[in-house]
Amino acid sequence: MPATPSTSTARRPRRTRTPRTAPPLGSLTQPEHRDTALGCGACGSPRVTRLSMSLADGTPVTFVSCHVCEERSWHGSGGALSVDAVLDRSRKQG
Repeated sequence: MPATPSTSTARRPRRTRTPRTAPPLGSLTQPEHRDTALGCGACGSPRVTRLSMSLADGTPVTFVSCHVCEERSWHGSGGALSVDAVLDRSRKQG
């Protein structure tokens, strides 16, 4: 008589996830892939590194670092943020 699988070893059907669309990646070496929408606010150069992140309080920001003049800035939905504002929003709430 063949053994029947127990409920603990029976396979459950897989749930499918809705695929997420990833934002396009930029490139510093290939001009056609550079996104210059948010260039350097100090010198205007499009040669910047941009990182999207969320601060500790949940505020979404974009950090921009210029390769030409080395300016660093943070931008939120309301525009540029000061370093003090970023630090205040980044403190661990305890």
